[in-house]
Amino acid sequence: MMNYPTPIDALPLAPLPRLPGDEWGTQVQLFEEIFQVFLILGTIVGIVVVSYTLYNAYKYRDRGEEASEADRPVLGELPTGEGGGRKLFLSFFLSAIIVISLVAWTYGALLYVEAGPSDQGTDENLDVDVVGFQFGWEFEYPNGHTETNELRVPADRTVTLTITSSDVWHNFGIPDLRVKADAIPGQTTETWFVAEEPGEHVAWCFELCGIGHSDMVADVIVMEPDEFEEWYEDPEAYGNGEDETDEDDVEEGEEAADEAADDEEDADDESETVAGTVVVR
Repeated sequence: MMNYPTPIDALPLAPLPRLPGDEWGTQVQLFEEIFQVFLILGTIVGIVVVSYTLYNAYKYRDRGEEASEADRPVLGELPTGEGGGRKLFLSFFLSAIIVISLVAWTYGALLYVEAGPSDQGTDENLDVDVVGFQFGWEFEYPNGHTETNELRVPADRTVTLTITSSDVWHNFGIPDLRVKADAIPGQTTETWFVAEEPGEHVAWCFELCGIGHSDMVADVIVMEPDEFEEWYEDPEAYGNGEDETDEDDVEEGEEAADEAADDEEDADDESETVAGTVVVR
């Protein structure tokens, strides 16, 4: 029985932004990187604007001197300055470059999200149908095998989940792997992820769906590719092999316990025989 961690544990931030076309582990990581790009550029622009404002405020501060008549503005007179508008043109040009570049990068990243990874739709991709029900999850693999509340996937391989519900609204999420999508009756939603390392994780329902909502969890087991292929070819044999091993261990333990009990009985019999001999003498 797994000890389920809370689904709101703090998670590490995604790596620094990459260009569209690079591989992301999940869609969430990509959106995190878009957010980081906006945050970094917004911070830089804010620093520049605030710094320039403070510079001009200091430069043109009131020094307590009375301005000459030549410096006083006249009502209705248009202001004139040096440079012929070069500063205005330069600021507009730089702003346009930043905004256009940001929009283009974001648009390319969103196209990547829509299209999915490059290996999606190929033999390298694993498609799993996920059906939510009160109160559990059913996973169906391309070979027709189904599992309830247990999802097994290979490491370092794209996994596409097609998610729906058989009764009410649910929401399928694996916090450790940054996976989250709605499960809606009569509709399907898709999401994908790549688990880089073998390990065990937990899938939760993030939509209040009834009295058993808190118990609607599933084990997510990321396996080595070779081990997953062995399980995928014959899941029942793979599981039975494990059960047989466990039964053998139990039988060996029972035999050892029986032998120990027999030895104790023999020792007790010898002690009684010796004691009887002593009494007779």
